[in-house]
Amino acid sequence: MKNEGIEGMERFLSPGSGRGLRAVRHFTEGELVFACPAYSYVLTVNERGAHCEHCFSRREDLFKCGKCKQAYYCNVDCQRGDWPMHKLECVAMNAYGENWCPSETVRLVARIIVKQRVTTERTPSERLLLLREFESHLDKMDSEKDEMNQTDIAALHHFYSRHISDLPDKQALTELFAQVNCNGFTIEDEELSHLGSAVFPDVALMNHSCSPNVIVTYKGTVAEVRAVQEINPGDEIFNSYIDLLYPTEDRKERLLDSYFFTCQCTECTTRSKDKAKMEIRKLSSPPEPEEIRSMVHYAKNVIEEFRRAKHYKNILFLCLNLELLEMCELSQEKMGAIFADTNVYMLHMMYQAMGVCLYMQDWDGAMSYGEKIIQPYSVHYPAYSLNVASMYLKLGRLYLGLEKKAQGVKALKKAIAIMEVAHGKDHNYVAEVKREIEEQK
Repeated sequence: MKNEGIEGMERFLSPGSGRGLRAVRHFTEGELVFACPAYSYVLTVNERGAHCEHCFSRREDLFKCGKCKQAYYCNVDCQRGDWPMHKLECVAMNAYGENWCPSETVRLVARIIVKQRVTTERTPSERLLLLREFESHLDKMDSEKDEMNQTDIAALHHFYSRHISDLPDKQALTELFAQVNCNGFTIEDEELSHLGSAVFPDVALMNHSCSPNVIVTYKGTVAEVRAVQEINPGDEIFNSYIDLLYPTEDRKERLLDSYFFTCQCTECTTRSKDKAKMEIRKLSSPPEPEEIRSMVHYAKNVIEEFRRAKHYKNILFLCLNLELLEMCELSQEKMGAIFADTNVYMLHMMYQAMGVCLYMQDWDGAMSYGEKIIQPYSVHYPAYSLNVASMYLKLGRLYLGLEKKAQGVKALKKAIAIMEVAHGKDHNYVAEVKREIEEQK
């Protein structure tokens, strides 16, 4: 494939940010800026049986691979289409049984290696940026990240050396894993549930802003980039790399740790939303600055503690779910002595508590948390935020399940208003939500 570029877009050297993407024509709010098929992708193991391994379609009548009996497909065409990648795992999953456990990143890198060997020309995913041009930032990685890289490389050799002949040498693999970690994407559904991982080279060309003018959503294994602001010729196209809920210092820390740069966007220089995001409870005697700093430190620690607890504990067991919920409730009680309910650290723990309630099928509990979260989310996040849309969806579906019809329909309509801009009016997710509303008539 020749380098045909992307209509309406051009690659350029962005001042202070290296290469970037800018518009050469006008784009209106909600307009598709460009679409990019995944160069390589992998369905997360938790969604096997619910989504097609090849096209990521969500349906109930999937059929399983006759050999490994773990991969599921829409039809024979999808199974054949996926075979060049699935064959890397099919026999191995049978051979290893329950011991087959490479990480999602390892599975994705294995597929990239195979694809690179059989692909000699520029792919439709690389109209402006080649995968091999990805930044790796190896010189900026600390010992912890390097250790994680080496663990992944060892797992790649362990699980794939029999199926991929002549794996790249250690240095090449170190660079490839670093490139994928810095440039990979998580494919999510309409409620932001994790579906899989992928690389989209042209999408990775966009630089970050905490006030982005585009949003990335997914139609199967294709990334779609849509304008969420008016974009004029000459404007740089900015995506957000991170969750934008948090205050400036938190965002800067996350970007520096994960992507190795210090954000200088307008939102970071003005800090215009920080006061609202860090709202302090109205008390007869206002807390001292040191008390606030101490509570922020506690909040960050408890967020990390909760993340580790979710990662390391098997939350299939009810007692551990109750333990996680108790952790959320205790942290909210402590932070609530200083922080208002609209404070982002309070909202973070409410969101985690809502997730545990949903897992435990405590619908009333989940609804109660969702109702506390939705309004502050609408203030803290940018317009057309997927986080806000997904919260309206969850709330709407909870209301309908609890026979609160009017509230459910109202919440789903608010979700659609965002989704029609972020996903496009013709997206199957939008159609699904509209059907849910129609069924209530």
